[in-house]
Order: sequence, then structure tokens, then C-alpha cells
Amino acid sequence: MSPTTMHVPVAAFAPRPVALSVWEQRRARQLNWFVELVAEATGTFLYTFCGTGAMATFVLGNILDIPGLGSLFQVGAAYSVGIALALVVSLATSVGQFNPSITVHAVLFKKFPVWKGVRYIIAQIFGSYLACMVVYVQYKQLIHLAVEGLQAAGTYDTLMFTPNGPGGIFGFYVTPGSNLGYVALNEFVCDFVLALVIFSCTEPSNHLSTPTTMPWLIALAYGVVVWGFGPIGLAANAARDLGGRFAAMTIFGSVASGGSYGAITALMSFPATLLAGVFYELVFNDSNRSMNPQWQEMYTGMHAEMERKAEGGAAAPSLHGSTRSDEKLQVNVDTA
Repeated sequence: MSPTTMHVPVAAFAPRPVALSVWEQRRARQLNWFVELVAEATGTFLYTFCGTGAMATFVLGNILDIPGLGSLFQVGAAYSVGIALALVVSLATSVGQFNPSITVHAVLFKKFPVWKGVRYIIAQIFGSYLACMVVYVQYKQLIHLAVEGLQAAGTYDTLMFTPNGPGGIFGFYVTPGSNLGYVALNEFVCDFVLALVIFSCTEPSNHLSTPTTMPWLIALAYGVVVWGFGPIGLAANAARDLGGRFAAMTIFGSVASGGSYGAITALMSFPATLLAGVFYELVFNDSNRSMNPQWQEMYTGMHAEMERKAEGGAAAPSLHGSTRSDEKLQVNVDTA
């Protein structure tokens, strides 16, 4: 039985209004590239919005002496939930990369188009920037109270742009006096572990990770690195770092740039992710394994969607590979 007969479109059971049906057709033919960018930006927005909001409560609660307003556990949990929500909301539209290093890996190893990758990275950074600016507006009064409190206490220069200062709500900074070599090592190891988990959890032959559990497994991995290694200095996502840093500079000026540490957070995830990808392919991956039936079901569903939207058959995309706006897809779902 072909994928198109196995998977019936939602419209067959719940027809949409004519105006929305016309929009769907136009979107699929002309604007899908733009919708994918919006989905990437939305996913990064959700991830950043959740984590930055929790970070705001943590930082402001400490500065304004409001007990119980936030904690490191809350920050890690918020980022975890944000990752899961981002994947649930956007994965079906843009395959949910949300991370420039994952996008670069897809360009180098999964035949993801270069210029499409550039657009994705810009969208990811913009989504993070927008989320930080929204959180700033929501917390503006408390943030300015905290800044005034630091100025009154004479601790503005020592705390403002640290993990415990108002600048640290949006940008990533290290505690003054930290050895940047150790901080860079911490970033590399955490990013390597995260990428290894991502590649494993999105591998169709992994029978312990399904399309349903995958978002939460990846989310928990992010939570673990935040809880265990965040205090050392950790960005874990160049889009979150650059978007947040640009937001901090928009709010507080160029002094919020982060100096040398900014280069570590912006760049370290790329070699870590690429090395993790090579390590996973050489050691763990095996194309002779049987495909997880739940992954095959998802892929054939995406295949059927493609056949309804375009002339000729096109297979489902890899979660890190090409998507439908620029080229036909080439993934064989009948190998299991």
C-alpha cells in the first residue's frame, strides 16, 4: 500500500474554510520557504522565551531580595520545556533545527542547501532576539528597579554584566575572574553531548526514541547541562547566544557585548556539533538496522503530504536534512 493511500489528509474529515484552503495552496506553491523561516524563528522564540523568562525571575529575585522567585532548577526546566514546545510546534513545518550548529551540520553532511541554511540561521537568531526583547518589555519595570538598586549599592560595575546581573537575563556572561580556557572546555563538552543526544534521538533506527518521546529526551538533555554546568558558563546554542547578546546590546549598549567570552559562546558549538556528528556516524549509526515503525509511519505521512502538494513523489525529509521548499527529497522509507 502506498503512503498516499495509507495517510488520509485531515481535510478529508475536517474541511477548512475556502479562504484557508486557498491560502494553503498558495503557501505550498509560492511561500513555503517563508513559512519555514517563520517556523524556525518561532521555535527559537519559544525556547528562548521560556528560558529567558525563568532567568529573569532568578536574577531579579536575587537582586530585589524576593525569596523563592526563581532558581537554577527552574531555569533548566524552563529551557527544557521550551525545547519540547519548539519541536512540537514547528517540527512539521521546518524540521525543527533551531540551532545554527545543527543547520551547518545539515549543510555539510545532509545535503541541506547552503543559502537555505544561511536563511535558517538568520531566522533562528531573529527568533531569539525577538523573544529577549519581548521578555524585556514584560519585565522592564523590575529590571530598571534592579539596575537602580545595583547603582545605589555601588555594585553596578561588578554585577551588571555577569550571570547574576540584569544583563545576564539576556546575554551570556561568566563570573569575573573565570578562566576562559576551562569555560571553553565546558562549552565544548556540553555541546558535544547535546549534539550526540540529538543525532541519536532523531535516528529512525533507534527503537528507544520515537517521534513522540524524542522532543522530551532532547529537552531533558538540555536541562541536564543547564543544571549541572550552566554556572561555569554555557550557551549551548549560538542562536540563543547571539540573539540574546544583540538584545542586551540594544537595551544596555555596546558594553553588553561580552568581550572575549562572546566569541566562545558564539563559535564553540560548531566544532563540537560537527565532531559529535562524525563520532555518532562512525561508532553508533548503522544503516542495516531495522527502521522504528513509528518513525516509518511519520516519514510515510510526510511523504504522502509531499505527494499531495507537488507533482511527482517525494520522500520524507531527514530531521536534519533538506525540506520541501528548495528541492525534491530523497529518503527511502521502504528499507526497514
